[in-house]
Amino acid sequence: MHAVFITLALLTVTGISSLISRVGRIPVPLPLIQIGVGAMAALAGLNIGFDPDMFLLLFIPPLLYADAYRMPMREFGELRHIIIMMALGLVVFTTLVCGYFIHWLIPPIMLPAAFALAAVMSPTDAVSVGSMIEGGRAPARVVHILHGEALLNDASGLVCFKFAVAAAMTGLFSFQQALGSFIFMSVGGIVIGIVCAWAACRAEHMLLVRGYDDPPTHITLAMMLPFGIYLTADAMQCSGILAAVAGGMTVKFTGVMNEARTETRLKATTVWDMVNFTFNAVIFLLLGLQLPDLVTGGAQIARAGGIPPWFLVLAIIGIQVMMSLIRFAWIWISISTRRLFAHFRHRKTVVPSARTVLLMTVAGTRGAITLAAVLSLPVVTAAGPGFPGRDLLVTLAAGVIICSLLLASLAIPPLLHGMSADENDPTLHELDMMRIELAQVAIQTLHAEQTALAQRELDASPGSDELVDLKQEAVGRLLHEYQDTVRRLDNSRAAEASIRATAIREKRAELALRFRIIRHMRERLHMRVVQKHINDETEWTINQELDFIEQELQIEARSLPRPDSLPATAPLASPTPTERPA
Repeated sequence: MHAVFITLALLTVTGISSLISRVGRIPVPLPLIQIGVGAMAALAGLNIGFDPDMFLLLFIPPLLYADAYRMPMREFGELRHIIIMMALGLVVFTTLVCGYFIHWLIPPIMLPAAFALAAVMSPTDAVSVGSMIEGGRAPARVVHILHGEALLNDASGLVCFKFAVAAAMTGLFSFQQALGSFIFMSVGGIVIGIVCAWAACRAEHMLLVRGYDDPPTHITLAMMLPFGIYLTADAMQCSGILAAVAGGMTVKFTGVMNEARTETRLKATTVWDMVNFTFNAVIFLLLGLQLPDLVTGGAQIARAGGIPPWFLVLAIIGIQVMMSLIRFAWIWISISTRRLFAHFRHRKTVVPSARTVLLMTVAGTRGAITLAAVLSLPVVTAAGPGFPGRDLLVTLAAGVIICSLLLASLAIPPLLHGMSADENDPTLHELDMMRIELAQVAIQTLHAEQTALAQRELDASPGSDELVDLKQEAVGRLLHEYQDTVRRLDNSRAAEASIRATAIREKRAELALRFRIIRHMRERLHMRVVQKHINDETEWTINQELDFIEQELQIEARSLPRPDSLPATAPLASPTPTERPA
């Protein structure tokens, strides 16, 4: 009963925190609101134990798996060198430099323990990165680099943390052993993730070929896949985190989801969206729930060691500043190195502005992995000694997590203000080009159907003319629709900037009107059910048809440029999703 109560309480607080953010329109990122709500819930008496191993198993695999699945593969391949430099080189650089800084700042912390603290704080958090830069205003290249870094740097950070902890506990350290262990854990995790995901996709393909495509079963098994991959890799002493990431990318690369029915894909998208929302929220709520105890423990440590509480606060701020400086310097060095190599090879390279470098610096927030790893440090028990200075390290790590989130929430909005998406981002052009090509395929198909109907009309027997005429009318209507689509997209691509902005505004106004029409249709449908003119089965069937139409409109609306990136020449209608009547 206690576990059931905790689960219900977390889900309730999750909904309340999101409601506070959206209804109250508080200009604070949702993760900070969730941390605050969790802290207030803890002060109100909601106490939840934190098991780091259980936390890593329950929350991390599905979230990283989903993020990896949604990572654009082409962009990931193009940016792989930058991502690896950020995910591997920056982690090692941060561990060394920040470790020495922590030992210098707080001498009672031994150097191996300082390295352990720096290593556990080096990975950025994929969850908070997505929450901070969502909205589409950040350049696509920056978004891809930050997501790719957050997906891969957990493994390198945890390996550095593991060996720093071993050195602090035993006083022994071997660089060759550390390097070998890192290669084994990383490569092994990636291979296990690829093999497990590929085997699951082959099994699913065989079922789909035989006509077995039951959405609930399909989605349930897909939800269990990241957990199975993580546990398999963990049992083989490999990186379960990298295994989950590799598994998500493998499933996307196989394209097995494209073979499933439309209903399965729509329901799977809905379920994964709910899982992402709920798990992301619960992660930050759990951090907030631990916050009062961490603050109390930090104050006790300060008093016991004769350290003023204000020095502990200054130490946290100092560590955050040093980590930001290290990150800024590494990004700048990486850019300079790429420019130098591009110059020698006579190749062009993208040079980000100082504003973009600052955005990438402050977006390196810490979160779930840092909290779970630092809480996994050994505690003093009858079986053996604990990690030296564990409580102090936990307090410092928690403080840096909060500090990094605060810095990002204060700095990212002004940095994003007025920033538009990359003009050279191919995704901005490919959508319309592909839509034009698909519309032309439809037109060719309809022309072929027209030719076949004309021949059939010549060969038709008396009495079949009516059916041929009806098909000709249907073909004519569809031809008009697809030709209008090609004409509109061609004009919008070839037009000048102001004309294109007008075309985009016209399209957004059209989408807003279509959403409004669907909303009124749902209201009328619901009214007829209340009046008992139709039954609920009819309502469900028609609502499902409207869901398919609305899903297509939402995809089209998301592909349009943001309103604030267009010239302000006329009022702009914003297409918004419809809501079902209560």
